[in-house]
Amino acid sequence: MMAAFGMGAIIGALAGGRLTDKIGFYYVQFWSLFLNGIMFFVLGQMKTLWQVILCIFILSVVGESFRPANSAAIAGYSNENNRTRSYSLNRLAINLGFSIGPALGGILSSISYQWLFLTDGLTCIVAALLLRICLPPITAKPKPKKEELKIMSRDSVYKDGIYLRFMFCVFLTAFCFLQLFSLVPLYYKEQVHMNESLIGIVLAMNGLIIAVVEMIMVYKLEGKRHAVFYIGCGSILVGLSYLALNMGGTVGIVVFSMVVITMGEMLMFPFINTFWVARSKEHNRGQYAAVFTMSFASAHVLAPTIGSQIIKHFGYDALWYSSFVICTLAGIFFFSFRKVKL
Repeated sequence: MMAAFGMGAIIGALAGGRLTDKIGFYYVQFWSLFLNGIMFFVLGQMKTLWQVILCIFILSVVGESFRPANSAAIAGYSNENNRTRSYSLNRLAINLGFSIGPALGGILSSISYQWLFLTDGLTCIVAALLLRICLPPITAKPKPKKEELKIMSRDSVYKDGIYLRFMFCVFLTAFCFLQLFSLVPLYYKEQVHMNESLIGIVLAMNGLIIAVVEMIMVYKLEGKRHAVFYIGCGSILVGLSYLALNMGGTVGIVVFSMVVITMGEMLMFPFINTFWVARSKEHNRGQYAAVFTMSFASAHVLAPTIGSQIIKHFGYDALWYSSFVICTLAGIFFFSFRKVKL
């Protein structure tokens, strides 16, 4: 089922990027949200394993096509002076959703799982309608001439070697970072012997710190140094947070590790958006956003899959040491992009 979700996410990101460049991010966002809402209603009616797997795949394709369009939209509605802060504001909204969603989902599922699917579907449709009512579409530019189309066709993201290498480094760090939402809670329970409520509180720290600190921090740092400096430092901090877990299985170490990984996340992700937007142009921004989304979708699938096998054969210590090494190497590679003009 996770493989179906992962494949759907990759296909959805690719399709969303292409559609964004063809018809514009506004309509891709609207139809992705609206159809995703319909698919949640359908998913709630599925009864067999294969019906659920097929529905999850379609839901993932439709839902994940929103991400590259949304990334391109933020670039479209912002300017160079406030772009990094705009992406931080978007991350703030996402983290607030992550904080409220699981709590509300737990309450609804305790009543009936049908309420969970119904609420998910309705929130997506309401979001689509709010987008349509409240957000003005950006006026479309005249269609390019044939000569311009030929030039634009050469600007494929897959010919941008610098960007592809950069995205590989993003994938490496994301592969380690996303252990936070899959295997790290398992470590808290099995090795540190924390109960579910305490695990929930520690994980909630991540979103709370981001909500309070990130916008201010990005405002202070934006434009002071090259974006890759902050990205590289953030990647190394993510690695150090995993190294800290091998210092001893105590709640104090767990809290310290969570603070460190959150600081790394706040340094990395807003400035990653700064980098990829600067590399793209208006006519191929969807392609660039799609590759960015696919790097995370791939990491989302592979992180728990490979990580769980490392734990099974070598233990948690090996996974944390491996994550530290990978993030540190990725951080060093990020620094090598400091001469790239943004």
